[in-house]
Amino acid sequence: MFIKPYGDTSDDGAVQLSFTLPIADCGKAREAARIYVQKLGFKTASIVHAQALSENFTFFVAYAKTDATLDYDKVEYAEAVAKYMTMDAVNEFIKTHFNRKLVIVGACTGTDAHTVGIDAIMNMKGYDHHFGLERYPMIEAYNMGSQVPNERLLARAKEVKADAVLVSQIVTQKDVHLKNLTELIELAEAEGLRGKLLMIVGGPRVDNKLAKELGYDAGFGTGTFAEHVATFVVKKLYDRLTSGK
Repeated sequence: MFIKPYGDTSDDGAVQLSFTLPIADCGKAREAARIYVQKLGFKTASIVHAQALSENFTFFVAYAKTDATLDYDKVEYAEAVAKYMTMDAVNEFIKTHFNRKLVIVGACTGTDAHTVGIDAIMNMKGYDHHFGLERYPMIEAYNMGSQVPNERLLARAKEVKADAVLVSQIVTQKDVHLKNLTELIELAEAEGLRGKLLMIVGGPRVDNKLAKELGYDAGFGTGTFAEHVATFVVKKLYDRLTSGK
């Protein structure tokens, strides 16, 4: 099935772009932005918004159209969780198949000071009417907060005999999240923990494909709730338990 962007009418190829150029806001700047969009390969372009960010930088929003299409049937991507369970179902699953509480340690690691992601998944109150893992009776959840060194996170996981480690990465400038996540996996492997722990990462620039490429068991992006993560953890641990791996 071939698809293309939709704007006012089906298959019109309309898209919206936003970007910043290092020039002062003026008529010439807007014309330069329009020409730049066309240089990207779009057949038509119009600048619908321009806002000066400073004396020599301007933010633009452009509408444009393209003839490019995509064969959707050839796109390969596997979700970490195809169908997730409710909080009650997760707890019942743990009672039935493990007969003990599962232990999960989470943190926002490296220099990242943003706890919004890890708090949404782990804190008892959760986010948007979805309770966090601390609310799950059959999960022992430890939220270590932000700016946690990778070494400290793994040490805590060893101390509490964790089944899974959750890592939140919000800051992505200059790909700092990729460097930090790679370091964590390398440390886990060096300490012989990689095969013993489920390693899961989440963040606004993270998806399951990227996480797997970096060596993690799963990745979750925007729109993730505790149920998604909990479902993956219990099902993956159960698969390991029954397969003996």
